[in-house]
Amino acid sequence: MEEALLQDGITEEEDTQKDLYLIFNLGEEAFGVDIKIVSEMIGIQPIAELPEMPECIRGIINLRGKIIPVMDVRLRFKKPLKDYDWRTCIIVIDIDDLVIGLIVDSVDEVLKIPKDNIVLPTRITQSGNGYIKGIGKSGENVKMLIDCFKLVQEAIVVN
Repeated sequence: MEEALLQDGITEEEDTQKDLYLIFNLGEEAFGVDIKIVSEMIGIQPIAELPEMPECIRGIINLRGKIIPVMDVRLRFKKPLKDYDWRTCIIVIDIDDLVIGLIVDSVDEVLKIPKDNIVLPTRITQSGNGYIKGIGKSGENVKMLIDCFKLVQEAIVVN
């Protein structure tokens, strides 16, 4: 009986997070990550640089005693580096027990984008990097939905 309640609790929690995306900005462009992998959002922290890392891996932070690598998403997308300011955020994500912080210009909102409002990326948007897993439509706007697994794995493994 207790197992059934636990299973129901997990199902209910997953349902409340279904189709929710944390929307962040890089300049004027809006991107989204699945809320299920977001652990927390924090302001920019002091970053300790690490030698011989890919350019997009800015270093590590100490988050309540846990050492977390941080990636500047601007640099990962080959955009120019921007000075960090009061709006700059670190989105801490957890993908298969890999915890990493994503540095973004700003966080906008949590937005529900039903599957019916998501289209697969075209060959044009996939050809550059493959980090875009879908394009979400929200009113007249579009949000590029990021495949964080690809984004992170390729930066850490390939480079």
